[in-house]
Amino acid sequence: MITDGDFLGNHKVAGGKLVRVEGTVAGGVIVAASVSGDFFLEPDEALTDLDAALVGVPTDADAAELARRLSFGLRPGARLIGFDTHDVAVAVRRGLGAAITWEDLTFDVIAPQVLDPAAHVALDEVIVAEVSAGRRNPTLRFWEWDAGVVVIGSFQSVRNEVDEEAAARHGIRVVRRITGGGAMFMEPGNCITYSLVVPGSLVDGLSYEASYPFLDEWVLGALADVGVNAHFVPLNDIASDAGKIGGAAQRRLADGTVLHHVTMAYDIDAQKMTEVLRIGREKLSDKGIQSAQKRVDPMRSQTCLERDVVMEAFINHFMGRYRCRQSVYTASELQQARDLVAAKFSDPAWTYRVP
Repeated sequence: MITDGDFLGNHKVAGGKLVRVEGTVAGGVIVAASVSGDFFLEPDEALTDLDAALVGVPTDADAAELARRLSFGLRPGARLIGFDTHDVAVAVRRGLGAAITWEDLTFDVIAPQVLDPAAHVALDEVIVAEVSAGRRNPTLRFWEWDAGVVVIGSFQSVRNEVDEEAAARHGIRVVRRITGGGAMFMEPGNCITYSLVVPGSLVDGLSYEASYPFLDEWVLGALADVGVNAHFVPLNDIASDAGKIGGAAQRRLADGTVLHHVTMAYDIDAQKMTEVLRIGREKLSDKGIQSAQKRVDPMRSQTCLERDVVMEAFINHFMGRYRCRQSVYTASELQQARDLVAAKFSDPAWTYRVP
């Protein structure tokens, strides 16, 4: 944290504009500040309001306090277009060293490894704890699994989401994950799932709503590499011109460490999915299913690429964009995951905690 000297911070609003703040700190207080960027602001004079509002602010002020002061300092009728006061606050926090950017991190990237799907659910809990403890770098890992499973959100009701008789008939288990959100119907090769674990300082000042597109902005570039023009749909979906591709879920530890994961449909048996999941007509439409006899295949049909080629393109894009090193699961991490599967993720008390 800078307490004396000059600072410079940048924040690119997801799908929006660049905000830049530079200034000077003395004795732990901002004594001069200048906000700039490619945003729009009306009236022009409101820019000086933003600059003035930052003067006198302690360097340990959090993003919410910074945004409050910035909003209070704006003249009546001022309009911020393509950004807001929270975006200015994030840029300030980054400049002061209280928040970081992607470029400040080195990521461990773990290629797909075939495991029991419950082990991947457990690994989410294991890896986030390892990153939080500093035993592992921030991590991007891709799932690969060897059996059918419905992975339900942490707060979903099993009976409301799953037809367990149909699931048993198709040999599909139910596993509850540690993040919220909706059910994931997963069979070998039918979707693409990755988990990203980052320190809380990367999303410092960002709301949950803003952190979803921020953490997945890279995947829009990766999708473009394989021929898919994609965009975000609030709160947590990724869609293409042809409809929804996938959705994200998050969980944050007490220390701020973020687990963020995404599942994208590659080639799903819609008939089986509608037998196993209790999906209404509205939900079917949301998933882009015109008929239960058809397959849900936005990634396969739009890319015309094999699934492993798409995942390799994703990995290459991420590693070309950020500082990374290739990694693998440690023996300890795999053992922790196996222990968690036995003690928690296969325990009916956890699976049916919301019956």
